[in-house]
Amino acid sequence: MALQLGDVAPDFTAETTEGTIDFHEYLGDGWGVLFSHPKDFTPVCTTELGTVAKLKAEFDKRNTKVLAVSVDSVESHNDWVSDINETQGTTVNYPIIGDPDHKVADLYGMIHPNASDTLTVRSVFIVGPDKKIKLTITYPASTGRNFQEILRVLDSLQLSSQYSVATPADWKDGEDVIIANSVDDEAAKEKFPKGWNTVRPYLRLTPQPNK
Repeated sequence: MALQLGDVAPDFTAETTEGTIDFHEYLGDGWGVLFSHPKDFTPVCTTELGTVAKLKAEFDKRNTKVLAVSVDSVESHNDWVSDINETQGTTVNYPIIGDPDHKVADLYGMIHPNASDTLTVRSVFIVGPDKKIKLTITYPASTGRNFQEILRVLDSLQLSSQYSVATPADWKDGEDVIIANSVDDEAAKEKFPKGWNTVRPYLRLTPQPNK
């Protein structure tokens, strides 16, 4: 059965371009983004890995570690990193997991036989400090991911984990948020001292509480 939101992210030990890691131990008490790639030395993946390297400081600010995985070996990854660094004008600064035996890919259901019976699709898993899966996204091999969107989702997840709020469509950090329907108006007075705008009884907008 496919992994679902709220499931504990399967733990694993793997060889990476930065040595052996134990996934849960590596994440510690922070957040994690695990994202898969169909194959080394492929064009879309090359741009994605370079993009994440350039954004690593943004993930660091969010106490989030990023890990890439593909079904090729660590030796292959190390050769590929040179190409990524040169063509993308950056330095890969996070681990790439070698998974030639498909151990990680199978744990996370990253191989979709109707797409390819050997190559991983472009899966994204966001894992919270409780080691539970908070988000999954699956892209086809032909479509590169939008990592600004992944950062945006992280902001939303981290905010809602601390406050009784949800975020509206196209929300960005710093914009108004929605008071959860589980919070009645009386409780909201204490939780949200900045007040709120009642658009409908079920739609109450309030300034982002940690700003």
